[in-house]
Amino acid sequence: MEVILVDEQDNAIGSMGKMEVHEKAILHRAFSIFIFNKKGEILLQKRAANKYHSAGLWTNTCCSHPRPGEDTLTAAHNRLQEEMGFTTELSKTFSFIYKAPFDNGLTEHEYDHVFTGTYNGIVQPNPQEVSDYCYQSVEAIKSNIIMQPGNFTEWFKIALPKLEQYIAKQQKG
Repeated sequence: MEVILVDEQDNAIGSMGKMEVHEKAILHRAFSIFIFNKKGEILLQKRAANKYHSAGLWTNTCCSHPRPGEDTLTAAHNRLQEEMGFTTELSKTFSFIYKAPFDNGLTEHEYDHVFTGTYNGIVQPNPQEVSDYCYQSVEAIKSNIIMQPGNFTEWFKIALPKLEQYIAKQQKG
């Protein structure tokens, strides 16, 4: 699969194979989706054991990369359906850049677009992508991250506080 290479302003500057990008730690476009239920809990997924990095770790509802020529919001809707078995309205909240090396020699260096949505229906995860899922409150997640940080993906640990800041700003108006 090809991913979109970007500069630090998210301008597309080319494309490259996903594995090569992660081997060379090149900045590329990605997205992360946080789905909330009516109680305000976040739908978490546990990444499948066969994932090439961060396998078996808990993370946000869905994350992936748009393909060259694919709109990021469209890609987010498509992957949410592919990974979690449902779709819902998504809103763009913010973006951030992060770089996180992994024990296997790969590195994520992403310009990550964060989307949020609400969903209370049936979740039907793709077992090739997701081994488990649950809804948890933000406070429970934060506590679990403090107690067992190795159980969560790096990008999730970076994105969650940014999401909290975004929500707090929205509530203040």
